[in-house]
Amino acid sequence: MRILYFDAFAGLSGDMSVGALLALGVDLDQLTGELAKIAVEGYRLRATPTSVHGIGATKFDVELDAPAGSAHSHRRYRDIRALFEASALSDGARRRALAIFARLAAAESVVHRMPIDDVAFHEVGAVDSIIDIAATAIGMDLLGIEHVYASPLPLGSGLVQTQHGVIPVPAPATVELLREFPVRAGDGSGEMITPTGAAILAGLAVPGEPLPPLRIEAVGYGAGTRRQVDRPNLLRLLLGRVAPAVHTDEVVEIAATIDDANPELYAHALEAVFAAGARDAWLVAAQMKKQRPGVVLHALADATARAAVAAVILRETTAIGIRFHPVERIVLPRRQIAVETPYGSVQVKLAEAPDGTRNIAPEYEDCRRLAQRRGVALKLVYQAAIAAALRDSD
Repeated sequence: MRILYFDAFAGLSGDMSVGALLALGVDLDQLTGELAKIAVEGYRLRATPTSVHGIGATKFDVELDAPAGSAHSHRRYRDIRALFEASALSDGARRRALAIFARLAAAESVVHRMPIDDVAFHEVGAVDSIIDIAATAIGMDLLGIEHVYASPLPLGSGLVQTQHGVIPVPAPATVELLREFPVRAGDGSGEMITPTGAAILAGLAVPGEPLPPLRIEAVGYGAGTRRQVDRPNLLRLLLGRVAPAVHTDEVVEIAATIDDANPELYAHALEAVFAAGARDAWLVAAQMKKQRPGVVLHALADATARAAVAAVILRETTAIGIRFHPVERIVLPRRQIAVETPYGSVQVKLAEAPDGTRNIAPEYEDCRRLAQRRGVALKLVYQAAIAAALRDSD
């Protein structure tokens, strides 16, 4: 699963989001072409490489042909919704943009105590804010983002001037949008999270969901407009895939040394050990006292199955003593799939290491059965099963 992590250590705004997506590899010309599918005019895009505290970043700006305070700056939610529904955007980009504006409209509805469809967006209804939200939705669609996570968010402090007058930081709509998101009150001076930035997270991320183990593929920095003295005014986006979680557990290893048993007994003894609840069992050749050759029978089992497995070993072999001790294991996540080969269907076990390395293990009995039925070498069936698993699991 491809995921995007908003590391908003310096806050978040719409232009910072788009700048970071461009830094991740979204093509500006492609983004411009997609934005042209929305019936909004009177703007130009500019992406400028910059450096903030020595960190390379992208500054994104929407340059307007008309003054920001023109009549077109005020749009009602129902009008913006119709604007995107009538656009030729991809389904994924349209869905994300509508989700962002829906969350913003719901928050404004609570703050101003009015029906959602009657909510009038002022700053966020302006062309530049609409483009910031649309460009973020398009950029995520182009990158194939499937899930969004966010760091704890600095709320800032102080007051800010809006078209409604002076209001506290964070803005009331921002507070509504960030319900259930982890936040740090009083962290930073001024407005750290804009309503547009909060709406992007509220529409796309799950509040409070912890970031899973991540295999980072790319990092992008989007630069903000203000200069902050205590931190670089940057949004960092991490693009990657979920790394398989390594599971650990504790089992008991049971062992018995045997030097006087008929070798014909061992196959039956191992089958009985598995039937008693062992997770694994194996034989190791050993040199015993008086230079006699022997074996050590090992078994792994849950602590609750220790007595049953030990009893089977004592019953089915000539062992007169058992050793056991707890052991810890690291276990890779695995899954079973059926693949089709030229010889027939084979069950294959797939496991993935944290670095992405995959282990592919065709089921022996399936391969042996097909090899016998088709009159081919067993290794050919194995090779065909592995090739099919590589194809089907990509």
